Amino acid sequence: MTKEQLQNTIETASRVVGKTWPLYSFVTSNPLSGYEKAHFKKAAGDAEHLLGGKSFPKASVFREAWEQGEINNEELIALLSEHHIKQSPEECLTEMASHKSEPTQNTNGDLDRMVLKWLMAFLDEGLAEWELPNKSEGFFDAWRHLIPYDNQVRVRSISEIPKTSEEVLLQILEKYSEEECLTIIQSHLAALPGWTGYIKYRAEENSIWQQNCKITLEDYLAVRLWIANHIDANILPTKPNPENRNSSIDLSYVWLKAWEKSWQNKLETGLKNKPKEKKVNALPEAQLVFCIDTRSELIRRNVESKGHYETFGYAGFFGIAMDYKPLDNEIIRKSCPPILNSAYSVSEFAQADKGHELTAYKKRLETQKFTDYFLKRMKNMLPSAFGYVEGSGVFYGISLLARTLIPGQLYHPDKDNKLSHEGSCEPKINPIENKDTSDDGIPIEEKVAIVKSAFALMGWRQFSPLVLFVGHGSHSANNPFGSSLDCGACAASPGRHNARMLAKLANLPEVRTLLKEEEGITIPKETVFIGAEHNTTTDEIVVFDSEVPNSHKEKLDRLKIDLQRAQQTATEERLGSGLGSVKAAHKKTNDWSETRPEWGLAKNAGFIVGPRSLTKTMNLNGNCFLHSYNWELDTTGGALEGIMQGPMVVTQWINNHYYFSSVDNETYGGGSKITHNITGKFGVVQGNGGDLKIGLPLQSVNETDEKAYHQPLRLSVLIQAPKQRIQEILNKNENLKSLLDNEWIYLLVMDPTDKNVIVRYQKGMNWVASTQEAILN
Repeated sequence: MTKEQLQNTIETASRVVGKTWPLYSFVTSNPLSGYEKAHFKKAAGDAEHLLGGKSFPKASVFREAWEQGEINNEELIALLSEHHIKQSPEECLTEMASHKSEPTQNTNGDLDRMVLKWLMAFLDEGLAEWELPNKSEGFFDAWRHLIPYDNQVRVRSISEIPKTSEEVLLQILEKYSEEECLTIIQSHLAALPGWTGYIKYRAEENSIWQQNCKITLEDYLAVRLWIANHIDANILPTKPNPENRNSSIDLSYVWLKAWEKSWQNKLETGLKNKPKEKKVNALPEAQLVFCIDTRSELIRRNVESKGHYETFGYAGFFGIAMDYKPLDNEIIRKSCPPILNSAYSVSEFAQADKGHELTAYKKRLETQKFTDYFLKRMKNMLPSAFGYVEGSGVFYGISLLARTLIPGQLYHPDKDNKLSHEGSCEPKINPIENKDTSDDGIPIEEKVAIVKSAFALMGWRQFSPLVLFVGHGSHSANNPFGSSLDCGACAASPGRHNARMLAKLANLPEVRTLLKEEEGITIPKETVFIGAEHNTTTDEIVVFDSEVPNSHKEKLDRLKIDLQRAQQTATEERLGSGLGSVKAAHKKTNDWSETRPEWGLAKNAGFIVGPRSLTKTMNLNGNCFLHSYNWELDTTGGALEGIMQGPMVVTQWINNHYYFSSVDNETYGGGSKITHNITGKFGVVQGNGGDLKIGLPLQSVNETDEKAYHQPLRLSVLIQAPKQRIQEILNKNENLKSLLDNEWIYLLVMDPTDKNVIVRYQKGMNWVASTQEAILN
């Protein structure tokens, strides 16, 4: 095997594991993303053999859905017949339940443990008090110089080990064929998919930790295979017995499709029979743009019911591919979809005449940082550790007791909002290479393009005096996976920074002038754009209004009152707690023992692209992502292509993340939060070691240990646009067509040029008419 062949083999083999995102930016993504070019059913079977996990719901989950009518019996029987399955539904369930997949036998447990301790020590990001020596030299070199001190491996001298990871691999793999080499590398990457997925993330994202302490999959494989060879562990795995292949996959696949088609039928029926919307010709009192996130569906309905308000759905990064540099630490965070490269850097600077407020804010931060550092040192230094624990125990005990018994009373949202920096700062945007410039250093043409893109994608032409861009973030205590509840479109960061940045750009007079002259978009002088944030745990909407002119204060005060009313009814609906629902939400937010502070995007199943009039009078129960779109204003189809290439792909990631975390939480999810332990500040392991958890905790997808909450359905996308336009987009973008042909997502098209009749996509650009009649707006 040549060096080039080795690199290509590692690249090919690495597709069997997805990226594992760190806790501080835990992006929901498809754990089988490397299999997306294969059909879903085949990918599921291949993954089961390699990773050992289940890829379809349990028979008990199917049974419950069938008995509750979520799986339509007629659809099920028709699909069973179509796939030449002669068993009755009851016989199918019995057969699926009788199949007990044999757990994958780990014959390399000792090898895993030997490698794990080195990974945990090297990848640590500040949790350990003592740092592994030689980290700056990279993983392989650091390990090579320190391995003689490992009593388990027992190496007499580093001269026994080649000097580079490449030499190690070429030496060990030289006696195997190319096919065997691929099998070896795949199996050893799949042995610890959480850890190798994090190495993959570090290498591809080139994070600040990666820049300072480099690690690659090649380094990992060299260390693992050298140790395996040294201790006579298995290098080439035994081939699986084809007789052990899960015979219930065919049945499970048909039942899953029946469930998904049943859900699609209900959506179409709901659209057909929705109550008619009362037409109001007057300009709305205010317009609010929310993220397409499924949790926005609830708050949008409740805001609209409180007055003459219009809401839109737009990807929560608000079209700005940016990194964000916060004031409270030096960690630059990505704040746009993971599939995009950041083009801009956004930082905070004092507003005019508010420099003293920013100075005071920074002093508070420094005081808090010193306090945290001092307490950590007191707790960890040998001379003070015992005395500190003895002396401070009573105070920590009182704090824990209060957070257990009265968590809601300790939550003060008003205080938190007043202590934030948004009241004294404004965001500044610059090219990614000029991060620290205090001026907005991007060309006016790019500012106009950002603002224009937002209005074009949403099909928006009339503007109210008040327009709010509402990002979203989640707030919870003692929750390692808290960032997974933030904005997925912002790479698991809160969306407030992007919302404030877009509002500032849209308020610039020079931007408005060019929008009118070059794009024909007229924004009235009295229109003011404002950034805001929706707290998805409490349904509070915080408005960042420090720069709003006095002329709009009265209108804004009325809007704030209605937003509080919307919070009340939204929390009542979501939590079922009556008039005490807001307090109940505050308790969930601040309760350190709460296993599910909110449900996140659980039960997501659909993505609807079209005007709000399609769904405004419907209660979609938080099942759908909602993206605003007006096909008549998108004459070239460019806006729709952007939605399908961006938000549609991202929502597919989210949907599959929830799907696989539900069907096999141990393999693809996060396991129970009860026994979680944080390692290295970036990941979670179950108990005292093992693989990094790659998905959502059990409590995020299940009501109990056994009863599911999330319905594991693949994403169904419904777009209102001419079918011909969508066909042209698919012909231009093979990646989108592949996702559809391989059934990772479904596509339903409501064609407004053909009486809004819905047709469903089938493999090979074929379309099947829906059983529903035409749906009229």
